[in-house]
Amino acid sequence: MKIGIIGAGNIGGTLARKLTRLGHSVALANSRGPETLAALAAETGATAVSVADAVKDVELVIVTIPQKAIPLLPQGLFRDVPEAVITVDTGNYYPAFRDGRIDAIENGMAESRWVAQQLGRPVLKAFNNITAQSLAEGGRPPGTAGRIALPVAGDDARAKAVVIGLVDALGFDGIDAGSLDESWRQQPGTPVYGTDWDAEGVRLALAQANRARSAELRELGVQKMQQLPPGFTHQDVINLLRSLQ
Repeated sequence: MKIGIIGAGNIGGTLARKLTRLGHSVALANSRGPETLAALAAETGATAVSVADAVKDVELVIVTIPQKAIPLLPQGLFRDVPEAVITVDTGNYYPAFRDGRIDAIENGMAESRWVAQQLGRPVLKAFNNITAQSLAEGGRPPGTAGRIALPVAGDDARAKAVVIGLVDALGFDGIDAGSLDESWRQQPGTPVYGTDWDAEGVRLALAQANRARSAELRELGVQKMQQLPPGFTHQDVINLLRSLQ
């Protein structure tokens, strides 16, 4: 596929590495300009482009930037992008830690529904509940016991099937997590967030998500992460997030 990635942080960079290794053509952009992506482009074989060019002549766009940066994208970025182009949002809302208050989300709108409104086009939510380290190192062949599963939420069945197939190719079981309005079940503070469950565990975690407590648990998770002792491991993070539920 031809894939555009907006955002070259931990998740964006990891996806660029893995997708190019699978043979996909990746156009990679960030807010600072393509010249700042020369090293990552040379490492991965991705093409460093402007944000405007990341959505041109592609079949799928992955938006992987902080929530607060969504309104800062160029106005009308997707205006001429064909409806058939799939758009994936990987973002998460952290008001106290990073993003500031977004009233619509605080009032109950799913994070990615808000993103879709800002972009002016439908999105799917995926790759938001996994750490960059697990994304980079945790992929396994289909059928492997304990294979990590990733939820994919959205309103377009065709687009969802494409993204679930991409998740599988990356080494994870893709799980249909329902409509975009149900994507709150995979936001920070829910049992599926950052916990690396397998397919059965992800389905159970999605079902057990408690919307009334998710914001409280999100903030508690941030506080406890900041209190981890020096030398903590990635498994320590997973165990911490699992313990919150």
